[in-house]
Amino acid sequence: MTPQISRSGAGRKGLVTLICGALATGGITAASVAALEPGVAAASSHREAPLISGTPQYDNTDLYAFVSPDKPDTTTIVSDYIPFEEPAGGPNFYQFADDAQYDIHIDNNGDAKDDLIFRYTFKTQIKNKKTFLYNTGVVDNLTDPDLNVTQSYNLDLLKFKNGKHQYTTRIASDIPAAPSDVGKASMPDYAKLRAQAVYKTSNGGATFAGQADDPFFADLRVFDLLYGGNLSEVGNDTLKGYNVNTIALQVPNDLIRQSASRPTVGIYATTQRRNAQGYYTQVSRLGNPLVNEVVNPQKDKDKFNASQPKDDAQFLKNVTNPELPKLIEAIYHIKAPSEPRNDLVSVFLTGVKGLNTLQPYARPSEMLRLNTSIKPTAKPKRLGVLDGDNAGFPNGRRLTDDVIDEALQVMEGELVGSKNDLGDAVDKNDKNFEKYFPYVAEPTSGSRGPLAKGTGSGSTTKSALGDALPGSGGSNTTLIAGSAAAGAAGVLLIGTAFGWWRRRMQRPY
Repeated sequence: MTPQISRSGAGRKGLVTLICGALATGGITAASVAALEPGVAAASSHREAPLISGTPQYDNTDLYAFVSPDKPDTTTIVSDYIPFEEPAGGPNFYQFADDAQYDIHIDNNGDAKDDLIFRYTFKTQIKNKKTFLYNTGVVDNLTDPDLNVTQSYNLDLLKFKNGKHQYTTRIASDIPAAPSDVGKASMPDYAKLRAQAVYKTSNGGATFAGQADDPFFADLRVFDLLYGGNLSEVGNDTLKGYNVNTIALQVPNDLIRQSASRPTVGIYATTQRRNAQGYYTQVSRLGNPLVNEVVNPQKDKDKFNASQPKDDAQFLKNVTNPELPKLIEAIYHIKAPSEPRNDLVSVFLTGVKGLNTLQPYARPSEMLRLNTSIKPTAKPKRLGVLDGDNAGFPNGRRLTDDVIDEALQVMEGELVGSKNDLGDAVDKNDKNFEKYFPYVAEPTSGSRGPLAKGTGSGSTTKSALGDALPGSGGSNTTLIAGSAAAGAAGVLLIGTAFGWWRRRMQRPY
C-alpha cells in the first residue's frame, strides 16, 4: 500500500530531533564516519566522491523528474552540475565541458537497461581571445557581440533495444545556453536572457541549458563536528546564494513511457568525459538523491559513479544494512529498525508497490522512478508520499520536495511503523521556483548588492570601453585602462595615476 501519513508541520521538536536531522544531512540509508569530519562539503550529490570532487564540470549534483504542473501530458527532467558556484566567481565563469556527454537515461520497462538516452553536448565560442573579459559590454541578448564567451549545444535522442543502440535522432542543433549571471552592470535584464535560452522542440517539448539557482536546500553545518556542540545554528540553508549549471528537458509522456497502461519510467543521469585517446568514460552517475553521499561507503563511491544500474546488486548490502540507524541508536538510543531493510529496497531499488512499480520487469537498480499517470497536485506537500501527496518523492522528485526530511524519516522506519518527524529544519529553497518551464529559479547575480553610487544599470560600461579592446583597433594601453576600470571611473583613475607619475619623474631622488 502507498503510505498515507498525515503531517501537521509541527514536528522536529527537541534536541534529539535536531541532532538526528543534523546527522542525516540529507542521509537516505547510511552515513560514513568520514562524512562527519570538518572541512568536507557534501549535499544531495555535491562533491560526493573523491574523484569527481576534483572535476566539478562533470559532477551531477541533483536530478529531478516530475509530471509538468502546467503541462501534465509531459514530464520535466532537471539535471544539475557544478556544485557551489560562487556567483561572482569570474573572470572565468561557469561553463559546461566541451569534452563531455551529459546524458539523461530512460528505462521504461524495469529491466535496468537503457531504452532512451537524451544526450547534451556543448561547444564553447570565444569572440575575442585577446581580452580576459567574459563580456565586453552590456549584454542585451544571447547573440549580443558583447557576450564574449558563449556556449551552444546539440541534443540527440538515442534509441535502444534490449540495451543495444539502434539509432540516433538529432532533436536540436546549436541551441544557445544561458550565460552565467555576471551582475547588474553587465546583464541588467537577466530574465530576458533566460527566456531566450528556452527552446521549443518539434514534438511539443522544450529544452534549456544554463545557470540557475541551486534548488537543493539543506543545512550542511553538520560537518563542523555536529555544529560544534551548539545546536542553535540548525536550520540554516547552507546552499543559499550558490548557483549550479542546469539542463532541463520537457518531453511528452508518450515519448518516454512504454504505454498508458505501463506509465512508470526509471530515470538517471550520467556524465561521460573524453579521455586523451578520444574515448568517453563515465565519471558521474545520479538517480535518487543522496545515495552516493551517505549510502555508499568510501570504498564504493568512485565505483558507483562509473557503474550502470544493471550491476547494482553489488551495492545491495549498503541499502539493506544501512549504517546511519546504528549510529543513531548507539549515540541517541533511538532503536534502529530491524534488518534487512526491504522497505528501503522498495523505495530506492524497485519502486513502491501500488505507486511506481507498473513495469513488466522489476530488476533492482538505483534510479528515480516516476509514474507519469499520477497528475500534479495543485498545492504540493514538501513531504510528498509521506504526507499523502503521491505526485512527490519517492514518486520521482519535484523541486519543492524536502528529500532530506523524507529520506531520513523513511530510513528511521516510517514505512514499517516507526513514526517520526526527523529533519534538518530547512523546509524550502531560499528562492521561489517558477511556474513555467524550466521551473528552476534564476541564478543569484554576481552583483548581489546595489550598484556603486552614481552608476546606472550598465549604461556607461559599453561607451567607456568603446573600441579599446584588442582586435577592435585599440591600443593595449587603452585596453588596460578600459578593462581594469570597466567604466569612466576607471579612466579617471588611470589619468590621476599618470599625473602622479609625471610629477614623480620631475622630482630628484
